[in-house]
Amino acid sequence: MTFAVAAIPLMLCAGVAVDYSRLVRAKATIDGAADSAVLAATSSSATNLNAEQARKAGQALFDTLSVRAAPGQTLDVDLQVKDQGLTRTATLSYTLRMQTTLASVVGMSVMSASGFATSFQSRAPYIDFYLLLDNSPSMGVGATQADIAAMVANTPDQCAFACHDTSNSSSYYDLAKKLGVTMRIDVLRTATQNLMDTATSMTATPNQFRVGVYSFGVDASNAKLTEVAPLTPILSNAKAKAGSIDLMTVPYQNYQNDMHTNLSALIPAANKEISDPGDGSSPSGPQKVLFLVSDGVADEYNPSGCTQPLAGGGRCQQPLNPALCDAVKARGIRVAVLYTTYLPLPTNGWYTTWLQPFAGSIGRKMQDCASPGLYFEVSPSQGVSEAMAALFRQAVMTSRLVK
Repeated sequence: MTFAVAAIPLMLCAGVAVDYSRLVRAKATIDGAADSAVLAATSSSATNLNAEQARKAGQALFDTLSVRAAPGQTLDVDLQVKDQGLTRTATLSYTLRMQTTLASVVGMSVMSASGFATSFQSRAPYIDFYLLLDNSPSMGVGATQADIAAMVANTPDQCAFACHDTSNSSSYYDLAKKLGVTMRIDVLRTATQNLMDTATSMTATPNQFRVGVYSFGVDASNAKLTEVAPLTPILSNAKAKAGSIDLMTVPYQNYQNDMHTNLSALIPAANKEISDPGDGSSPSGPQKVLFLVSDGVADEYNPSGCTQPLAGGGRCQQPLNPALCDAVKARGIRVAVLYTTYLPLPTNGWYTTWLQPFAGSIGRKMQDCASPGLYFEVSPSQGVSEAMAALFRQAVMTSRLVK
């Protein structure tokens, strides 16, 4: 009799243990379902879903995975998905109430357990890139010192520039083509086309990047911001159109006193072309990047605002004025700058007289133009394609720090 009485508490304890074991197994299953649900709602595959659609997808997965955990029991679930800027956060909380069997004998009719899971992900930003490419006559200089030497050796005035003079069928531009000389403009054309492949390879979601391409003008008689390729998410189209980038033509030598790089007008024109930026969290509100590729020297009519001695007739040759870029950045538009180093031309009297005195400050002014972390300098012979690709990647990476 004593043994029988003593066995009763032991049996009750065993009953409670059985119910508790059932609860623990159910909770483990539900915890796994909760983790899977929040991860699904913030996964790369959910990037194209809005927050509510992502919540429903996560909820459906949770229901599927947890349905066998505690059949017939009460399971209260709250899954929330919120987007803030480029960050999506999913949070799931639950409470399980399980009816007991043997434990009810001692007044414990319900056992409960709660759980919590959260996940977040920084989503890929939507960005519009506006490429402003310098195709002014100075980009007709040889891309390497060897190319420069070839032009100097084959021109009576030892000229390193392949000017595209449409009045002369035997212009130095034609000579450069005949000699097989690679000009800066050739390097820039190829690099721009290669950049479209880089952008395509980095695309994480449809239409993530749109690219527009602009030059300084086809002809010096109408030198202005000129569309080469309209802003488009179809990067193959932009690549094809970039193949038409070529050196600005001039009607004849010394046309308009060679003032064909009006940066004081071109950058404000590009600023006007770019609509207000968003935070990049949706296709309707992309971030904006002005992507400038240039040798950084203005050659324009600017008699009152020039920082260097005038060459005559109001002709101003000077480094890029960073204040032009400040006006762009003030709108929340980032400016990426690739400075294609202005190579020394020691045999060119004009260079040694008018440009050499400030040549050492060109790179510094270009860097001042750029947004933090978005400046590269590269010689045309050192891999412009690689530099443009690296600058593009940097612009995408740093975008995650922009609210």
